[in-house]
This record gives sequence, structure tokens and C-alpha cells, in this order.
Amino acid sequence: MKIHKEGRAILFSLIVILFLINLVVFLFFPNNIFLQNLIAIVSALIFLLVLQFFRNPTVDTQINEKLVIAPADGKVVAIEDVQEEEYFKDMRKQVSIFMSPINVHVNRNPVSGKVAYFKYHKGKYLVAWHPKSSVDNERTTMVVETPNGLQILVRQIAGALAKRIRYYVQEGDEVVQGSEFGFIKFGSRVDVFLPVDAAIKVSIGDKTKAGKTVIAEL
Repeated sequence: MKIHKEGRAILFSLIVILFLINLVVFLFFPNNIFLQNLIAIVSALIFLLVLQFFRNPTVDTQINEKLVIAPADGKVVAIEDVQEEEYFKDMRKQVSIFMSPINVHVNRNPVSGKVAYFKYHKGKYLVAWHPKSSVDNERTTMVVETPNGLQILVRQIAGALAKRIRYYVQEGDEVVQGSEFGFIKFGSRVDVFLPVDAAIKVSIGDKTKAGKTVIAEL
């Protein structure tokens, strides 16, 4: 299992902290074997939970310019026609994917093309399902223009726990379907805004895999 680069410093720091906690327990309670074992087990569980969060599985994306691939692992929580106000300023089909703390948190490009627009927004940390989280929370907005001229908007949204959005693209970059464009630490949501006539291939409640699950056909 590969560990994502965003987790390496955190995991190292966590090892040091957990080691020091166990050392203190051992030194101050040398005869309390039960407490030592309890702290050791809890420490191992905490480390494994954080470790699984930063896993980075290899994904083999079958590139297809007619398909839109899920940008995140998670669950589809919204499919609706909305007025997108930041970039398009018209009606779009929105597909929202909620990422829980147990999901892989690598975000992948849903289509290949050129980044026509990118912006990072500071903001609040409302829970990801709050109606105003998509406009009030910390977030990024990326628009990719495909080779056939269609534009797809992808928005990373931080939540109550997710307070570290990472992104690896900027305007003018050429991106490849399935490749990484960002990471959200400790869960949240990714919204995709599509043309209103896009054929949606998922339903609310469906589980998605970044770089694998087809969410729409253009």
C-alpha cells in the first residue's frame, strides 16, 4: 500500500507522539501492565486509522473523452440542476460526492483537457452537507475544458473536519483523466458541474471510486 505524500509528515509526527505517550506510561506506571497494554493497543488503533486515511491506491483509468469519471471516493449525495454562479453563471447539472473519513481522499481529474479557470477560496468549515457549504466553506474551483470544447467544473469543499485542502494544478495546465489534482484531509465533498444535457450514470446513494466510476456521459 502506498502512502500519499500529504500524510508522511503527519504520520511521522504521530509516531513520535504515540511513542512518547507510551514511554511516559511505562516510566510512571512500571507495574501497571494492564494500563501499558491498553495504551499500546489504543495507540496502534489510532495510528492504523490515520494510516488508512492517507492510503493512495494505484488507479488504472480507462481514458474516454465522452465520459466523466468520479473525482473522489465516496457516496453520491446530490444530483440536481442548479444555477452555478462563480464561473458559468447559468444552469448546470450538479453531482455531489461526500467523502467520509474512511474513504481514500485523493481527488482525480474527471476529464482530460486544459485548466481554463482555477481559484482557491478561504472560508468557513460548516458540515459538508450544509446548504451553504458550497459557497461559504473553504473550497477550490477548477474548470477543465475538454478537447471537444466542453467545460466541466470541479469544486473541492472543506467540511467541519476537513480543514486542509491541497491542490496541484493552476490555470493553463494540461490535465489527464484519472490523474491527481488535489487532496482533502479528513473528508468532505467534491461537486462536479456538468452541462444540463449530460447523461447521468449514477444515482443518489451510489458508492464511487475516484478515477474508475463513470458518473456521466457527455
